[in-house]
Parts: sequence; structure tokens; C-alpha cells
Amino acid sequence: MPDRSTADKQRHIQEQVGQSDRSQKDSGKAAAMQAGARKYPEPPFPPQHQPKPGHEGALTPETMYDAPYYIGSRKLEGKAALITGGDSGIGRSVAVLFAREGADVAITHLAEEEDAKTTAAAVEKEGRKCLVLKGDVKDAAFCQSAVEQAVKAFGRLDVLVNNAAFQVHSKDIEDLTEEHFDETVKTNLYGYFHMAKAAVPHLKSGSAIINTGSVTGLEGSKALLDYSMTKGGIHAFTRSLASQLVPKGIRVNAVAPGPVWTPLNPSDKEAEDVSKFGSQTPMKRPAQPEEIAPAYVFLASPHCSSYITGEILPIIGGY
Repeated sequence: MPDRSTADKQRHIQEQVGQSDRSQKDSGKAAAMQAGARKYPEPPFPPQHQPKPGHEGALTPETMYDAPYYIGSRKLEGKAALITGGDSGIGRSVAVLFAREGADVAITHLAEEEDAKTTAAAVEKEGRKCLVLKGDVKDAAFCQSAVEQAVKAFGRLDVLVNNAAFQVHSKDIEDLTEEHFDETVKTNLYGYFHMAKAAVPHLKSGSAIINTGSVTGLEGSKALLDYSMTKGGIHAFTRSLASQLVPKGIRVNAVAPGPVWTPLNPSDKEAEDVSKFGSQTPMKRPAQPEEIAPAYVFLASPHCSSYITGEILPIIGGY
């Protein structure tokens, strides 16, 4: 090829890039990333909305929580765990994988009895015991009772997973009522505090507390002012409590997920928004609970994370 002037070369490069851009536009939107052992649902989803607190059994498509390709290796053998909000979503998948790793599991739920039964059956299918406890984590007395019942049932408590949450969007601070704000703060912050305070006297060296944070606590969300604030608070609570419990040998960490296909969001967002849920991530889809739960196993097991405490682990789809 004969030599070209620098200007000619630059125009040639420009045209090549332009052709590539036009070709990508013509081919439609980029496909969602699929890097797991099985294919996960991609938006658009059927428009849907649920009344609070939301029911996993009513979601379309169904959540993927059972992680059939995840093989347990006794990481939690002989241990006992308590998971708030364990009836559905991330909590359900964590319960199943904890059981697969050898732990007995207690779960709390607010009102979703059928979801809780499904979780209990899945845990028992793994050959472990499941204690189902109905109540509100805003209530300190319930949290104390839940811990005591778990200890009585299993003879010990080794892992606490604070996971129960309340989320409803509000696009304008002027529309965010005190009742709404209060419900979010008391569920997401008081609930974690009450449960941790009740659990710590029963936890021994090698035990773990895992809190569920959120990408919104890292980056904020203009439509989730109160929820984002509580998730940022959970991250600070995690780091502070971790420092406090180091002398007792109790590790405290948090997982901060991005969008995950659970009842939490379809019971918050408008139906049309739900259909696009997760499409804004670089992976172009929400996570499924089974893609998040192994992180909780990692943080719960002293075999995997004995030198990790006070950490916030983001799992946010490439943000």
C-alpha cells in the first residue's frame, strides 16, 4: 500500500471506526453476559408488581436459588446459622448453600409463610435442620427470642446473616414521609443492631456476622434516598462492629449486591420498570440469588476467610 499523509491515515481510521459503530447499532443491543454454569434470565421481563413484602413464588421468571452445580465441601460442617429474611431471595439461597456445606439453619420471615416453607424444604433436602421463625426484626424482643430459639434448637450459634430489608422508592424528598423513612430505618438499621446485639453473647471465636449491604450504599440512588442511607449505615456498622469484636475472634463483614432478582424490587418498582430491571449494569441483567450466595459461604467459613473482617464485598455486575 503506498504511503499516505497523516491526514489521510486519520480519515481512514475514522471511517473504519464509523463503520464499526454503525454495524454495532444495526445489530441491536449488546447481549447480556452469561458466565455461569447455566444461563440466567435477561430483561425484558414480564411487567409485574407485588404488594409488600413480596412473594418469591409469584415472580416471573422464577428465581434461581438452588445452585445445582455448587458442590459442598463441609465448609460449615457442624455449625448453626441464623438468617433474617431467609424465606426468599438472597436469604433463601444462602440458607440452601449453608445447609449444603453442613450447617443447620434458622430463618426469619415477616409474613411470607409459603416462601418460608419452600426454603425449609430446600434446606431439609440437603440433610440439615431448618427452624422457621415468623416475626419483625424491628422488634428487639423478637430478635432476642429468635436467637434464643435457634440456640435452643441447635445447641449453638456460629453465623448470623442480617439480610431482612425494606425498600420502596421515592423520587422526591418532599414525598418521602416520616412513616416511610421510619419504616426503612428501623427495619434496615435497627433490625441489624437488635439481631447482632442478641447474637453476640452466643458467638464464640471463629464465628461470623455477615450483613447485607448494597451498591446503593456505595454509590447512592436518587430514588432510594432512605434505603441508600441505611445501606451506607450498614457498611459503617459492619466496619465498626468488626473492630469491636476482633478481641473475641468474631469476624464481621458485608456483601454489597447490585440488582438481584428477588421479591424486594418487584414489590418496590412500577411494573414497567421491573421489566427492565438489571439492564443498566454492564452485564445487562440482574444477578440471580445463587450467584450471590457463595460469597456468604466464603465469609461465613473460617476455612476460607479467617483473616477477613470489616470488609465490604461488592458484587455489582461490573459497575
